[in-house]
Amino acid sequence: MNINVTKAFLPPIEEYQKYIENIFKTVWLTNNGPLLNELELKLKEYLSVPHMLYLSNGTVAIQIAIKALQLKGGIITTPFSYVATTSSIVWEQCNPIFVDIDPYTFNIDPAKIEAAITSTTTAILATHVFGNPCEIEAIQTIADKYGLKVIYDAAHCFGTKYKGKSVFQYGDISTTSFHATKLFHTVEGGAVFTNQPNLLKKMALLRNFGHTTPSTFDGIGINAKNSELHSAMGLCVLKYANQIMVKRKEQWNYYKEKLVSLEVQFLSITEGTDNYNASYFPVIFKTEEQLLQSVEALNLQGIFPRRYFYPSLNQLNYVSPVSCPFSERIAKTVLCLPMYHDLSMEEQDMISRVLLRIQNN
Repeated sequence: MNINVTKAFLPPIEEYQKYIENIFKTVWLTNNGPLLNELELKLKEYLSVPHMLYLSNGTVAIQIAIKALQLKGGIITTPFSYVATTSSIVWEQCNPIFVDIDPYTFNIDPAKIEAAITSTTTAILATHVFGNPCEIEAIQTIADKYGLKVIYDAAHCFGTKYKGKSVFQYGDISTTSFHATKLFHTVEGGAVFTNQPNLLKKMALLRNFGHTTPSTFDGIGINAKNSELHSAMGLCVLKYANQIMVKRKEQWNYYKEKLVSLEVQFLSITEGTDNYNASYFPVIFKTEEQLLQSVEALNLQGIFPRRYFYPSLNQLNYVSPVSCPFSERIAKTVLCLPMYHDLSMEEQDMISRVLLRIQNN
């Protein structure tokens, strides 16, 4: 049996079937149904956030955030993230301006942001990479100085807290993903968060074609709604969220213990993080050759880690080329090791042994 980089957590099938049976009785499949409303309320309570909207996925969440803030021109962003961070900017006809990352936290480096600001810059879109919070205060200080909006791509951040609050509460808008590979998931899904009621109202309209009533509209909207079937999965998984978080932290700490002598760089957690969710376990090799040798050896044992994130986004063929040496180096040498709820300690032992054997050969 293969060990993949991740595997979706699934609740007991009977619990999901109960919701599905009721959906079949009511025949209410989508369009702001009761399960979607229940999920939104329970997520707000669990995360201690004032406002959120449940959406169809995390990519459309970024697009809606850009649209709600009426952004144009240049958006300063990170080259080290999933491609959706950059493609959403381009999709919304804005221009991604890449700023290199901190080589230890892997997040955008605030010390480099100011030099990238021009007269056409309207926002900063930063990713909390691997669920590790950005330097939020430094970014906000720059944004306030230049009148910029701040969006956080917090796709990896379910459960992470920064200085006593959910990381979702920072920025003008935070977005997240509830894709099947995430700590908390709804198979497909995402969300937007804001502390500003006026932005929440705008995004609610954008989510549902601009409908104010069945026959009236306020501006342009799209279909970013999610269904009762996805909401049902979310309600089932949310019951186990605390167990999932505890298990993931145990696995994260176990890797750190087993790989202490491995000659790699580990992720440095940002100061001020109260509760890191341990969503990923990245290791940075000294060279790409060492990474490729390790991947080959792991694959031979049926173990399939993944190069999150490769390539560096400043090297995409639809953006203006710019040098980001830290991002480019880390993108070539980063490997995320398998992490999922039922990954056993014995499997982690095997993964660790392969990595250490390659190093010692």
